[in-house]
Amino acid sequence: MDSFVDELRREGGEASSEEEPEAASVGTAGNTVLPEIYLPRLPRCFQHPTTAGRKPSDFQKAKDDCLSCIQDALLQSQWQRAAELMISYLETLENTTKEKQRAAPEEIWRIGTEILHHHPRSNIEESTQFADRMKNLGVKGYLKVSLEHVFHLLCNGYVDEAYQNLALAESWRYGEQTVLQEKELKLIQGYKGLLDYFRWLKKKTDILQLEEESYAESSIQQEMHSFYRQAAVNLKEIIKIPGVWDPFVLCYVDLLEYYEEYEEARELLNEYAYNSKFPANPNAHVYFYQFLKRRGESRKKQIAALQVLHELVPSHELMLEFYVMLKKSKKSKNQRLRLEVIFAVLDFAGWKENVKAWRCLAKQIIEILQNSGKQFDWLKEEWDTRKKWWPVFHFSSYLAKRDWQENERLACEKVLVAGILLGKDCKYFKHVTHQGCKTRKKKIKALKNFVKENGWVNLRLSV
Repeated sequence: MDSFVDELRREGGEASSEEEPEAASVGTAGNTVLPEIYLPRLPRCFQHPTTAGRKPSDFQKAKDDCLSCIQDALLQSQWQRAAELMISYLETLENTTKEKQRAAPEEIWRIGTEILHHHPRSNIEESTQFADRMKNLGVKGYLKVSLEHVFHLLCNGYVDEAYQNLALAESWRYGEQTVLQEKELKLIQGYKGLLDYFRWLKKKTDILQLEEESYAESSIQQEMHSFYRQAAVNLKEIIKIPGVWDPFVLCYVDLLEYYEEYEEARELLNEYAYNSKFPANPNAHVYFYQFLKRRGESRKKQIAALQVLHELVPSHELMLEFYVMLKKSKKSKNQRLRLEVIFAVLDFAGWKENVKAWRCLAKQIIEILQNSGKQFDWLKEEWDTRKKWWPVFHFSSYLAKRDWQENERLACEKVLVAGILLGKDCKYFKHVTHQGCKTRKKKIKALKNFVKENGWVNLRLSV
């Protein structure tokens, strides 16, 4: 054991030996024992504070040095070396300290799976054997180990084996430990329901490939219904727990719609989107809107769903669809919201070069100038919050040159907005109109006249 300790010390370097006197002096100063400072090298589950006033044994020092060597091997992708060191590290389980005994299974599982998943000579059978041993070693982590092993199986294409592991884990019972791992059990059931859905989906594909009035169709339909019932039970349960369950929700809604359970699907999506116990989730509102659209619900309901999405993610890809929907409304508040939506979209870099978005803004500005009155106040309100940064963000001389060279259509849409909001002396407007006179003389002339006629707009907006 002593020779092993010396070997590990040599491999770990002299850093630890230099730190020991410092730690001792800090610990004894003023008879105050300070907690050990951890550098951000290892996950929290690997950190073990030393007990105050107790000198670590040679075994403990050897274990810490071994762990440090394993860490270095993992960081350098030296999987064989890590595996050899891991054999020595397994002695950790013999440690008499209860606190470290409780942490040992977690450490060994984390390190062991990392090695097995990357070692060039590892295979799925060895990973399964290791997972089975770890389940029995620490029953407190039985379901967590089971679930993570299922993920590994799925990533490697072993769907049937993953389903068998989920079914086995679902039936696991171990006294009060079963209650303590209730959340993990719900996840196990949820993922089992997800795999039942994919089995149902495969049968659905099989039916589509059959010839008309095939005798096999009724048999497949029965299998599909069986998978549907199994999936529905588990998916429904996990969605009741507050959280983000997007894949589970989508699968369950697909099942419900296939069997024409539209009202239940509506209630599910409404609950998922608007229940205050659930975290704010933009996708929930997207799913609800898409369902309303598929069902041909009223524009009012669709607008309500997208309005919440606009508040959560003003740059969402559905915002142009929302804009078009608002345009069809005759209500003044929706026309005001329409202007707010298109301005908010163009606040984001991802929309800077979207020709359709700039065309929408340009057309609405023209509408506002034609109608004047109250709508001009809307334009002023939106511009007041942007007039300090939009000129640089959208209408710089650099962007004018680049837009004209790379995307002439974009430049032609932006130039009207630039001319109205910033006036005819705007760098963007001057450059694009100058270049445009060579190729689009008639259109550019009309544009210049329009901006000149509405020169008062820039003056009122700048106040």
